[in-house]
This record gives sequence, structure tokens and C-alpha cells, in this order.
Amino acid sequence: MTSTPNNSAHYCYRHPDRQSYILCQRCGRTICAECQTQAAVGVHCPECIKEAKAGAPRQKSAILTSLRRSRGAPVVTYSLIGVTALIYLLQILPGSPVTNALVYFGPFTPSEPWRMITALFVHSQGSLLHILFNMFSLFIFGPLLEGMVGRARFLALYFVSGLGGSVAVLLLAPVTPVVGASGAIFGLLGAYFVIQRKLGGTNVQILIVIVLNLVIGFVPGTNIAWQAHLGGLVVGSAVALVYLRTRRRDQKSLQIGLIAGIVAVLIAVTVAAIQLYGF
Repeated sequence: MTSTPNNSAHYCYRHPDRQSYILCQRCGRTICAECQTQAAVGVHCPECIKEAKAGAPRQKSAILTSLRRSRGAPVVTYSLIGVTALIYLLQILPGSPVTNALVYFGPFTPSEPWRMITALFVHSQGSLLHILFNMFSLFIFGPLLEGMVGRARFLALYFVSGLGGSVAVLLLAPVTPVVGASGAIFGLLGAYFVIQRKLGGTNVQILIVIVLNLVIGFVPGTNIAWQAHLGGLVVGSAVALVYLRTRRRDQKSLQIGLIAGIVAVLIAVTVAAIQLYGF
């Protein structure tokens, strides 16, 4: 047996009286068994452990994590579905005045223009499929678009598209009472198509959905307001185009101005239609 030479490199840097041949994997200093912390590879000394903890990101609390997740949830989409479903339940109550109070009818436009928007929340009481189809479409495409453009822009897209659908009904079927969110839904479909096309995504399927639903509206006996579909589709596509052209942060004012311009055009067309039909 041979003796080991007295070399300070073979003694723990924190405990000079303790001999060791184990080195810290990070800094290379000699450390005794007491100073060793097992790592994924080798061991680390106390100093390196402190440095690692100081540089590590702070762990978020459960409350903060929950809040961050809620910010990413499609709150606007789910709120629209919830409000629409609640109003439908009120519609089907015996003797309920809700439908008559919210339905859109061209001759009512001069005195009750808000019906152009409230009609989005009422649906046919004789067909459960009417509200189911619209809310299912909103459930599918709403979260996608809300995530793409943000909550405020998505809400603006929904209501401006719905307004576009009502204006189209006023122009093309002025004495036809209409209910339903179809104008707004078609606005979402048009917007999704425009955005997907711009971003280079596959949009054949959404194009087929749009065409099929437009064609169904022209089938006799279906009692579908294809005018609202067409108006919502055109306006929703226009709003999406504005969003795409004004994506930079410094273009926010321009974006708001252009969307306001679309609304102003719809109001001007409404006023012209009222004068044309003598309402």
C-alpha cells in the first residue's frame, strides 16, 4: 500500500480538513460528501446550487397561472353563446314577448334601429336546428378567430358583420322579418377565409362550407334569409381585410378609423334604403 501525497487540491474547499476526490460538475472545485448535491449529471457544490436557484425563473402561483389561462380563453365567444341561449329560453316561454321585441323588420328601422343588432340574439322558435347550427358554428370558428384577432376586434367583427346582414335584408327583402345570428356567423366564415388565405393556410374546406350554406339559402321552402348571409359574408371579409392591413401597433388608430368607416357606410346605405322604400 502506498500513501497519497498531501495535496490541497484533494481537500474540500469548504472543509480543508476533509480529503476528497470528488469535483463539482459545474465549477470543478473539490467537495466532500457533506457539500455534495446530486445533479442530473455528477454532483454540484453549495455555491453552484445557489447560483442556479438565483438564475432560475420564479414559479408562478396557482392564482396567477389561472388568471393567465383565463386571459387566453375565448371569453367573448362563450359569452355570446350563453346570452343567445338564455334569450332563446326566454323566447320559448308561453306568451313571451321577447321575439316580437327583438326581431328585425325593415319598416321598424327608422324608429327602432337597434333591432338590426338585437335580431342576432333571437332565433326561430319552430326550429331548434336554427339556433343549434348557428351556435355550433360560433363554437367552432369563434375561438379560432378570437385567438387570432383578440377579444375586442372579434366582438367588433361579430356585430359589424351582423349589422351588414341586416342592411342586406333591408336592401333586398325590406318587408321580410328576420331573426338569427346567421349574418354574424357568415361574417366569421368570411373573415376566417380571408385570414387563412393571407396566412397561406388551407381554406378549401371553409370555402365549401360557405358555398353550400349560401346555396341552401336559395332553395325554395327553406325560409332562410340568404340576404343576411350574403351581407354578413361581404362585411365580415372586409373587416378581416382591414385587420390584416393594419396589424402593426402604430396602425391602431387607422384600424379603428377604417372599421368606423365601414360602419358609417352601412349606416349611409340604411338611410338611403329607408328613403328609397319610404319607411
